[in-house]
Amino acid sequence: MRRIFAAFAYEDVPRKGCWWDKTCEMPPTEVLEGSRRVQVAIIGGGFTGVSAALYLATAGASVAVLEAQDFGWGASGRNGGFCCLGGGMAEDAELDARFGRGERIAFRQAEKSAVLFVENLIRRYRLDVDRHSQGETELAHRPKDMKTLQARAARIFENYGVEPQIIEKSDLEDQGMKGGPFFGALTVPLGFGLNPRKYLAGLVKAARSAGAQLFRRSPVTGMTRRDGLHHLTGPSGTVIAEHVIVATNGYSSEDLPDWLAGRYMPGQSTVLVTRPLSKADLEAQGWTTDQMCYDTRHLLHYFRLMPDGRFLFGMRGALLTGPRAEAAARRKVRQDFESLFPRWAHIESPNSWSGMVSLARKKLPFVGEIPGLKGVWAAMCYHGNGVAMGSYAGRLAADLALGRETGECPSVMRAPLARFPLGRARRALMPPLYAQLMLADRV
Repeated sequence: MRRIFAAFAYEDVPRKGCWWDKTCEMPPTEVLEGSRRVQVAIIGGGFTGVSAALYLATAGASVAVLEAQDFGWGASGRNGGFCCLGGGMAEDAELDARFGRGERIAFRQAEKSAVLFVENLIRRYRLDVDRHSQGETELAHRPKDMKTLQARAARIFENYGVEPQIIEKSDLEDQGMKGGPFFGALTVPLGFGLNPRKYLAGLVKAARSAGAQLFRRSPVTGMTRRDGLHHLTGPSGTVIAEHVIVATNGYSSEDLPDWLAGRYMPGQSTVLVTRPLSKADLEAQGWTTDQMCYDTRHLLHYFRLMPDGRFLFGMRGALLTGPRAEAAARRKVRQDFESLFPRWAHIESPNSWSGMVSLARKKLPFVGEIPGLKGVWAAMCYHGNGVAMGSYAGRLAADLALGRETGECPSVMRAPLARFPLGRARRALMPPLYAQLMLADRV
């Protein structure tokens, strides 16, 4: 595999300390040995890959999932557990200019459908995922950001068909959000918090029960097409398939397939989880809500009080990889946690880890057939919102692989990924961009 980060980013150290690993076991899966023939082969065992496998197997298709590590090892097993609207970073005005208002609304409805899709999976398979929160709240980190939130609120109903709630600074205490340094908020009543590992484990179990073949520690090291079929080879086996779905997102390779080279940008997110907070701890800070929240920064913070009393706090922005960079990122997330919640500066955070999201140059997710590779589909680039959109994109990709043009995948998401400048050196674009975003967050 040819990747753009150093090997350290793809080793176990960045995820060491991940709280989710302590909450449940992943159902047992096999290592691929020998040769298998299926209708659809899926590369990647996260939300997208397993969701696609579950949908395909339920539809009666034969399917195999090849995961290079263990299921849930990547971003799907180490994210913040926000099942919420999102998937892209393009604003409404940009979408209107590029695609038109109708396609913008179709994409926004897909964001909503993604949240409802996860909700339906949880209900259908009776998954215990530690669900909480009524929608999601965005908090203004500067007084002037309230104007931005008010303008956004005016578009929520048009985009999603739901009524948002503007919360003034004077009303934050009534919402259990007294203690943070915020100047008001906007709540959208769509989405909820969950334990991402429990959710993925439930999908793995359901996919296996439906007949999907799931293989862990089975990396794909080569992919060729012969006699109209795709041959996916690994260290100890081969899968032959009519169709392939690439679902590797932030852990993609530049040469699997070659078309991906330069078309995605991994970005790091770092998370900590505290010890359980007592009632006195919560009252001391003035933060008693279990609402999942994030702030208006470009390099945002996201946080939520979980059902067991632990507090999860994460942030974007780390640029380098390696032992020193990882330690620095964990120090930074702890510093920001103490800055936003100073009354919890003495609260231990025994669990901390990092993982990679995936960004697209045009700031939109992609679900579609890879140009020039008949029968090879990709679903990726969720911009840090993969719980809902990643799950839904898996289902959309599965429909495309089955030849079902349902019309549910909006054209906004079908536009092929554009190349970033500089090829494998494209990470050099990030430091000046992040510096610009940090300055914008302060001004």
